[in-house]
Amino acid sequence: MKKTLKGRRSSELLRARREKLLVKFSRPFEPGSFTGYVLDVGPKFFLLSVKGNDGERFNGYSCLRVEDVRGLEVPHPYASFHEAAQKKLGERRPRKPSISLGSLVDLIGSAARQFPLVTIHRERVDPKVCYIGRVFGIGREHVTLLEIGPDARWEKTPRTYRQQEITRVDFGGEYEKALYLVGGEPPKSN
Repeated sequence: MKKTLKGRRSSELLRARREKLLVKFSRPFEPGSFTGYVLDVGPKFFLLSVKGNDGERFNGYSCLRVEDVRGLEVPHPYASFHEAAQKKLGERRPRKPSISLGSLVDLIGSAARQFPLVTIHRERVDPKVCYIGRVFGIGREHVTLLEIGPDARWEKTPRTYRQQEITRVDFGGEYEKALYLVGGEPPKSN
């Protein structure tokens, strides 16, 4: 029986995780590529320790849909350079956070328990916008966030998003950390 394209991607992602290989791939929603280490693979999403825009420092985690991966290179074509640079910079491969990838509810719930802010992307709806905030509620079909704006100010009311529209979930990145550092906890009235 032939392996499906998604099945081949999953196999390669599992290989990258098992062998701790740096990977590179693109997605249909944005220009450029992602570089990082695959830390876990679930039925629909996988957990990536993301290399930042500078290419050498790690910048949080992304959970991305397996079906959206394009041009997966395992290992990354310049893995030896990146790993040598990481070593010289004293940059260690981040440990896997305790994120459950069994379902989107599990993924977002486990991320929300460990990180003060979670970023969701609805790239099929609007690829240029992301939503950052505190997870306020998770149901079978919706996720509710109390968002924090780019000025590090908390919104007054939470917003709800359909789970089926979520294509990516980020947490633990430098931008999220900076927003939380400046914005602090949401006001108690929320």
